[in-house]
Amino acid sequence: MTWDVLIRNATVFDGTGAPPTELDLGVQDGRIVFMGQAAGQRARVDLDARGLVVAPGFIDIHTHSDMSLLIDGRGQSKVGQGVTTDVTGNCGFSPFPINPEHLALHLDLLAGIGDDPATLSWVDLDGYRAAAEQNGIALNIAPLVGHGALRIAVMGVRSDSANTAELQAMRALLDRMLDQGAFGMTTGLTYVPSRYAATDELTALCQVLAKRDRLYATHARDKDLLGDDHRYGPLHEALHLGRASGVRVQYSHAAINTPSEWGSAGEWTHRFDEAVGQGLDAGFDVYPYDASSSALTQYLPPWVQEGGVAAMSARLQDAEVMARAEADLLKGWSAHLIPWLWDRVVLARTDGLLGTVEGQNLQQAADGLGMTPARLVLSLCRDGGNRVMVVLFYRTEADMRTFLTHPRSVMGSDGSALCFDQGTRRPHPRNFGASVRVLGRFVRELGDLDLATAIAKMSGRVAERLRLKDRGTLALGHAADIVVFDPDEVADRATYLMPTQRAAGVRHVLVNGQLALHDGEQTQVRPGRVLRAA
Repeated sequence: MTWDVLIRNATVFDGTGAPPTELDLGVQDGRIVFMGQAAGQRARVDLDARGLVVAPGFIDIHTHSDMSLLIDGRGQSKVGQGVTTDVTGNCGFSPFPINPEHLALHLDLLAGIGDDPATLSWVDLDGYRAAAEQNGIALNIAPLVGHGALRIAVMGVRSDSANTAELQAMRALLDRMLDQGAFGMTTGLTYVPSRYAATDELTALCQVLAKRDRLYATHARDKDLLGDDHRYGPLHEALHLGRASGVRVQYSHAAINTPSEWGSAGEWTHRFDEAVGQGLDAGFDVYPYDASSSALTQYLPPWVQEGGVAAMSARLQDAEVMARAEADLLKGWSAHLIPWLWDRVVLARTDGLLGTVEGQNLQQAADGLGMTPARLVLSLCRDGGNRVMVVLFYRTEADMRTFLTHPRSVMGSDGSALCFDQGTRRPHPRNFGASVRVLGRFVRELGDLDLATAIAKMSGRVAERLRLKDRGTLALGHAADIVVFDPDEVADRATYLMPTQRAAGVRHVLVNGQLALHDGEQTQVRPGRVLRAA
């Protein structure tokens, strides 16, 4: 028999965290059909992996590739790192469900993940899946339902609580998306409109997830609604939802953003461990950088954003309202708990609004325009809405390393599958280097993780959180999502000033048994699928 692909002389890390073994792997019809010594066997593509590591294709548990892969199916920034599946729909953003009567509000929401506008020709996950697969995508998508999209579909953008009929409609719509294969639901509790949801609303939706054994992933809110302990309030709410509903909880992009609390990651993980020790099924993800990135509108006072982007823009045309908003903004962000450090906030995408230059920090940009940084923030949000993106240097690498090495953590980039040509934009380097940065810096250079553990945190343990049973580990019968890399060379090259740099050391990537990357160069195939939860 002639196999489609044979990988010879491989040092195989199977994604479980176990030590490596020396094996040959045979691939046929998109599946792993052989693991052993393949002397005398033949294949259409024969890869010699001597001196290289063979591992499951990486599953990025926290991405925003929902629309970027429909805009450009190559997914260059991810395929080049060995990522074979992006988990989308995070932070409450997803391109389904869509209520055509609220289409403008759905588009405003999706602008917050940083992509150019795109036509939404579907209303549900089945339609989105068909569009993505018809266009062709180079890597797989494992979709989650965004609570923001769910709420817009039923309620539009309102700051009040859902009434009984609206809550039932959201529960039914969520259940329908789960029927169509969504792996769970996410919240973005600092973003409009997800931030307007009371804990009772989230509990009711999490009950739907728990019944189906689907995941609840949360970008936690600024302020705890269950008490007044601001430092641990967001974590408290997430864990409370797990206890109250029985849902499996995934806490998104764990971080310590408040300068006065830098260095306290160990206290955070201790509280997390206590909950897990009491029987809660909970995990968290982290990305390997000391800076975050998001839409600038996230940091505005909630009242400024009420009603959506158009209402916000109109509101800020009034001089008195603008002055009030500036005074409120100056109190800080995250419920006034985090002070503005203007030189730590860098413009990543402004499209030239107000004459700003991407790569400048807010203080530099404001000085150049002769206005205060707070007034610049409000003016950019007024004119650019959710598409204005920033990078914020509000974290420490020491805290991040504490999270990354914790037994319950997995790695998620919080980035998107992007093409390398980004024009003048300065997207966060996490889009281009998160996975290989773990392998290069935190395995090889710093020794924080051994290679088997690092690979498991980006493959098998992620698949376990998603209940993705035929990917994430190398085993007979599993989908042939495979990465081959040089452990001595693998590294990230992306920087904050020059983010669109190709990863180093990744030689081959198979997605569903087809070579998406061969000898370090991306091929023309688009073998990716929008996966279905079992």
